[in-house]
Amino acid sequence: MKPAQFDYVAPGSVPEAVAVLAERGPESRVLAGGQSLLIELRYRTTRPALLVDVNRIPGLSQVTVEDGSVRVGALVRHAQLERARFDDPLAELFRQVAPYVGHPPIRARGTFAGSLAWAHPASEWCALAMALDAGIEVNGPAGPRTVPAASWFRGAFETACLPEELVTGVRLPRPPAGAVAAFAEHRRTHSGFALAAALVMLRLAGGRVEWVRIGLANAADVPLRAVGAERLMTGERPEPELFAAAGARAAAEADPPGEPHAPAAYLRHALSTLVRRCLARAVHHAGIP
Repeated sequence: MKPAQFDYVAPGSVPEAVAVLAERGPESRVLAGGQSLLIELRYRTTRPALLVDVNRIPGLSQVTVEDGSVRVGALVRHAQLERARFDDPLAELFRQVAPYVGHPPIRARGTFAGSLAWAHPASEWCALAMALDAGIEVNGPAGPRTVPAASWFRGAFETACLPEELVTGVRLPRPPAGAVAAFAEHRRTHSGFALAAALVMLRLAGGRVEWVRIGLANAADVPLRAVGAERLMTGERPEPELFAAAGARAAAEADPPGEPHAPAAYLRHALSTLVRRCLARAVHHAGIP
């Protein structure tokens, strides 16, 4: 199929884009990377009257490391994060996760912020944003605002972004110095979406887990942060028995959607295994055999 007919505009600034969306927001879609949107257009699952192409807006393609946060602009491509070299533990997590996002051509055009705007339950970036308490920055007729990840995801493909608002960036709190990262994913084929995925960031102090974050993808209709598993880990010595218990706790917090090839019980088992593996890898990266 071919897309239904639509108008096209390419604003040159954020205020110009916001003005267009304020006028025609409900009947428009924003085009950044377009790797998900173009599929919807092709199959006419969405039929916007207007595409607002934001790729000509300057200042949205940078990753900025600040004192307390890392800001990812709305036009930062997956491939930029795959090659992240800035001085922060987040760079290592970006490098581990990015290769699982589509194929190289998709990573060359698709955007980190676009993944959060699309809000697919299996999105690796959405799980990362939830686990690390990201703030999604949007701008609209009422001015800029930042939405915490916990409030951003409303359901599968549903977010708190209003039709007249534009996502301008994502702000991620910087993990504590010395934090280490691990990511693992299970999928049926290399080209498929994740059946289950887990990511871990943790910091050890005095031989115990001082700080930990655990994110899960395709564990519910929104990305999950396994808070119960984090509490179980905090203050404890990192040992295999603890990793297994934390994996089981994380799986218990999940409500994965059953699929023909992966019923819910199977997905919970996969999530538990992935969390356990990530914890073991992270602790190994921290220098504890």
